[in-house]
Amino acid sequence: MAHLEIPEVLTAAWLREKYRARELTPESVIAEVLKRSAADALMNIWITPPALETLRPYLERLAELDPELYPLWGIPFAVKDNIDVAGVPTTAACAEFAYTPDAHAAVVERLVAAGAIPLGKTNLDQFATGLVGTRSPYGETRNALRPELISGGSSSGSAVAVARGQAVFALGTDTAGSGRVPAALHGLVGWKPSLGAWPTLGVVPACASLDCVTVFAHSLDDALLVDRAVRGVHDADPWSRELPDPLPKLPARLLLPKGELGFYGPFAEGYRAAWGAARERALSLGLVVEEVETELFAQAAAILYEGPWVAERWADLGGFVESHPGAAFPVTEKILRTGASAEYDAASVFRAMHRLQSYKLEARRLLQDAVLLMPTAGGTWTRDAVREDPVGANRDMGRYTNHCNLLDLCAIAVPAGEAEERTPFGVTLFALAENEGLIGAAAEAFLAGSAGGERDAARDAASSAAGTAASTGEPRPGTTLVAVCGLHMRGFPLEKQMLECGAVFIREALSAPKYQLVKLPTVPAKPGMIKRPAGGAAIQLEVWEMPLVSFGSFTAGIPAPLGIGKVELEDGTEVPGFVCEAYAAADAEDITASGGWRFVTAAG
Repeated sequence: MAHLEIPEVLTAAWLREKYRARELTPESVIAEVLKRSAADALMNIWITPPALETLRPYLERLAELDPELYPLWGIPFAVKDNIDVAGVPTTAACAEFAYTPDAHAAVVERLVAAGAIPLGKTNLDQFATGLVGTRSPYGETRNALRPELISGGSSSGSAVAVARGQAVFALGTDTAGSGRVPAALHGLVGWKPSLGAWPTLGVVPACASLDCVTVFAHSLDDALLVDRAVRGVHDADPWSRELPDPLPKLPARLLLPKGELGFYGPFAEGYRAAWGAARERALSLGLVVEEVETELFAQAAAILYEGPWVAERWADLGGFVESHPGAAFPVTEKILRTGASAEYDAASVFRAMHRLQSYKLEARRLLQDAVLLMPTAGGTWTRDAVREDPVGANRDMGRYTNHCNLLDLCAIAVPAGEAEERTPFGVTLFALAENEGLIGAAAEAFLAGSAGGERDAARDAASSAAGTAASTGEPRPGTTLVAVCGLHMRGFPLEKQMLECGAVFIREALSAPKYQLVKLPTVPAKPGMIKRPAGGAAIQLEVWEMPLVSFGSFTAGIPAPLGIGKVELEDGTEVPGFVCEAYAAADAEDITASGGWRFVTAAG
């Protein structure tokens, strides 16, 4: 295999393309990650850095998995060190707190099940308390672009690992902005799903009722690829809840803050100018734009650190702090101890809950079928400045983020230019919890610079590419062919599932003459295609092309005895497609002689 230079910006689509072409192996990618990690050791990115001996079992396992059936096959990712990885210490940036879990956190387990490789554990503001990235006894995480600046927190190491090309994506957590602020400071996408959409089982709590696991990536596609792998209720997680998949849909309205916003820090004017440019871009998207008052969000944010929710942090961590004097980072302990204040009695908690409930109602009315666009941060600071005023600087960094989880909103932080050279600026799109598809589509439009023409052009390009796939038999990068033989074919009830997944019809085809077709006794009836060693027939199929970001969740939703395996076509090639377990034939009607499900239904 010829040497292939691995770019600093790593994406899942690029890696999968190179894997598929056999131009790269996961082992060679891990070797490069280890090299980069060692070179950046002084940046304090990792608490438990990548090591070949711990990664070898994950690499060996990949040999047993079909890359086409595992959407994250061979994709390396970093894990914030308040999220469990089996056999690796979880420290939450406090050595005295550390423990070694026997099992993965639920999100890590789902990513590994999809073929991804957990590299190691990243640095963070201790106990996920902070938005600056300087509150760790393992050292201040350096900004990936300008080391004198803060990296943002608390998910500091996770963002920097992605920005420095040491991971394709990284898991963070977000209680008050920790999954968004570091993204903005490094020109990354930061996807914060709705509360409960991703399980938090196996995550050290900051505020358990407000905590989210999040992802940092270079692209929206990679962020959504991760979302598809980890989304869904977990039976053992009391905070988990059922929420719809974030299917892209443009919002009816795009909301912008009315009046001047406040900016801070040494680059305040650059941030102000970058926000002005972002507003102009938003106005050019062709969406209905409304300017709205945003005092509601500031009032909700004040409840988090200036109200009794700080007591929730103390409820989780106070016992440890009291029993381990001196173990906590000084500024972290100071903040945590505010939660033990006598003013935060039970009555104050209920008063705050009632006030917050009215804010939620107001937010729900305002954001109905709408997306709100705001700066992710109003500035940034040097690490020296944060040491001088750790609490004030941290408060500023959360000015436009703290309200999000309190109001039960979803959010995505995306790049939006620079405040000055090597100083990225970013914006965040917010929507109601059940409207994650709105922020996904709005973010896509914002990044493309258009909600109309360019999306149409992209759609035309996809149709053209589908035509190419039809003629060459090869899927485009980032997609897979899928052979369907029943209710997912055109004109049948589940065709809509294919379209919702972004799939494109390629061609009609026949299987190799090796299959038995049975009519399963289900409601509604559906076919099952079983490969036989002898005596089978050619079955009519349709071949579609589906984005890999959709393929994992699509496959996961297929009920037994059906599943996705390799289907052999009449020309001898194999593509992923619907197959049926052989045991199902015992209770099913043999309809092989019909030649295909379409002929069965036509006859009926």
